[in-house]
Amino acid sequence: MIKKVYDNRELSWLKFNKRVLEEAEDISVPLMERLSFISIFSSNLDEFFMVRVGSLHDKMLIDDSMRDGKTQLRPSEQLDRIFSKVKELVLDKDRIYSSLDKELSSKGIKRLLFKELSKSEQEYVSAYYSYEIKPFISPAVVDKRHPFPFLKNKEIYAVAKLSADKKDGESDVKLGIVSTSSGGAGAFPRVIFIPDDNSDDIKFILSEDVILHYCQKIFDGFKVEEKALMRVTRNADLDLEGSYLENEMDFRSIMSEMIKKRKRLCPVRLQLSKQLSELTSGELSARLELTKKQVFIEKSPLDLSYVFSLNDKAAKFTQLFYRKVSPQMSPMVNPDLPMISQIEKGDILLHYPYESISPFIRLLREAADDPEVVSIKITLYRVAKNSKVIDALVKAAENGKEVITLVELRARFDEENNIGWSKRLEDNGCRVIYGPRGLKVHSKLLLITKKSGKSVKYITQVGTGNYNEKTSKIYTDLSLMTANKDIAADAVSVFNALSMGILVEHSNVLLVAPNCLQNRVVELMNRELQLAKAGKEAYIGLKLNSLTDKVLIDKMVECSVAGVKIECVIRGISCLVAGIPGVTDNIQIRSIVGRFLEHARIYIFGIGERQKVYISSADFMTRNTLRRVEVAAPILDERIKKKVLGIFSIQMRDNVKARIQQPDGTYKKAHVTSSALSAQDYFCNEAIAAAQAAENFMAQPAKEKKKGFFARLFSKKENKT
Repeated sequence: MIKKVYDNRELSWLKFNKRVLEEAEDISVPLMERLSFISIFSSNLDEFFMVRVGSLHDKMLIDDSMRDGKTQLRPSEQLDRIFSKVKELVLDKDRIYSSLDKELSSKGIKRLLFKELSKSEQEYVSAYYSYEIKPFISPAVVDKRHPFPFLKNKEIYAVAKLSADKKDGESDVKLGIVSTSSGGAGAFPRVIFIPDDNSDDIKFILSEDVILHYCQKIFDGFKVEEKALMRVTRNADLDLEGSYLENEMDFRSIMSEMIKKRKRLCPVRLQLSKQLSELTSGELSARLELTKKQVFIEKSPLDLSYVFSLNDKAAKFTQLFYRKVSPQMSPMVNPDLPMISQIEKGDILLHYPYESISPFIRLLREAADDPEVVSIKITLYRVAKNSKVIDALVKAAENGKEVITLVELRARFDEENNIGWSKRLEDNGCRVIYGPRGLKVHSKLLLITKKSGKSVKYITQVGTGNYNEKTSKIYTDLSLMTANKDIAADAVSVFNALSMGILVEHSNVLLVAPNCLQNRVVELMNRELQLAKAGKEAYIGLKLNSLTDKVLIDKMVECSVAGVKIECVIRGISCLVAGIPGVTDNIQIRSIVGRFLEHARIYIFGIGERQKVYISSADFMTRNTLRRVEVAAPILDERIKKKVLGIFSIQMRDNVKARIQQPDGTYKKAHVTSSALSAQDYFCNEAIAAAQAAENFMAQPAKEKKKGFFARLFSKKENKT
């Protein structure tokens, strides 16, 4: 295999995050939304350091001779390239932030530093500091007699180099360190709004800037020679399975202990708000056991999450935000009929966030109350804070249904939430299971079992995204609800295996990882490969979040060489480089980054009557295909197949938010023709128009309804054609 066909996973991810940052520079995006994109970029980078850089750091310490399977880079080589690229991105971020800050100021949203305040404003902030902040801060001095304090992950601290007013005969560097947060107690906010009765402007200052300004007063008795804000990012990569094997506690207790342990793992990055002297920065690096490469100087705020607390205050500036859109009612759903009976007549597909999740919630609630429903089984990975899904499951258990919930306690950074949910479900009569050892259960699968007379019937739901009402409004996902017996039979096998902590060894229509997905995808690709070799038209279409699985990448390259046309919409990582002459020139890879997070996975194989279409929870990453329980469902209803293919086609035609991967691995914005097309805007408008048409139809007299599209939509005859 030609080496240049592969891109390094971590460097490819940084290219994705650069595309996120580019949205902050796009003048067609409203100003406050552009500021949000910088915040998302920074939050993404935090998690990247905590997980991916943390993992590489561990590998480097254990055995730096291990090489990446695609680009043959050692861990230390990958880290060097990452640190170098991140420094470039930080410069871009600071430049874009500075420009946005000025633009927002001209619109009346002004972030100020202490020196920029008027005399009256300084008096207000000074009084605020004295009464609202000062009582809650706890400064520390570090020298030979006083140890270096533990710095919490992602918390901002003011650090100062101190010298005593009187000679004490010591030559070591004295550091003054004080947390700029209220210790998690919420004693004072991070964003301090400055009142102005004579203006509608929003003026604010960040608490860390106030505390930094008062460093000399805080460290009274010392001279502050230099000062800066700093923020540490800690490794969050944990060996969960090793801990499981070494521990006799139950899995939930082990997870609770591991979460505590993660908070104290080693630092992997230090951010500073300004360049400090070699002596001071060297002392900080030595104390934190970091190299110079791991220290990043950033002129913009070290934590940009404050943006979201600013949004509510700035809501009156409507022109600075996206136009408001709400998820619409799907035209496939009749609001006057029970969900179960509708699904029994024909499959239903919901397309989030353009269409509402409410029909799915209604399905759960109806199942909880339906006397014919015997059991509800579901896999839960991430759920909303005030989850209606959990409420419905609890109600079902209270009504005497058997409720089995697979709660994935290892959903990264949602572990604590899921531990809490598992306890609540268990306390309310649900049976909670955790799945097979060593494998996360990432599938989005629901099985409702009914006993009607002597017959047993099923409703199965398979989705690409979490059962989460909040993310269903900002992530693009697909949710299939079906009464198909073959899909149900495979779903029964999946839940039986999960209940026993074993794996599905065989499935008929569903693709079920880790044993029945990667190999089945290879078979479907091989079918297209053979057709191409025979001189026939062959096609593969993929919509994914990430592509890293070398087995599938190599098969795609083989297909491309044989002449199979491959179209890909890959939001994030792609370890495959498309467009290389004679190798991957039959492959096109595009990435769409926009208002909503592209999250749905679609697999398409073939054309015409032999075409097979799937939706899935699984990306083409080795962790998904071989190290997780994932499910892909075939789209068997022709109406829904047409809809899914239409979604994919529109995304392939996007020339507003799409970036096209180049043969050198870089990404360039698609060329905007005279007819610009943003896929996300298209789906918003389509959902609004369809919902309005359905609403108008429902308002017609009964006689007219019989003649309308709605009656045809739900007729058995139409569903079979």
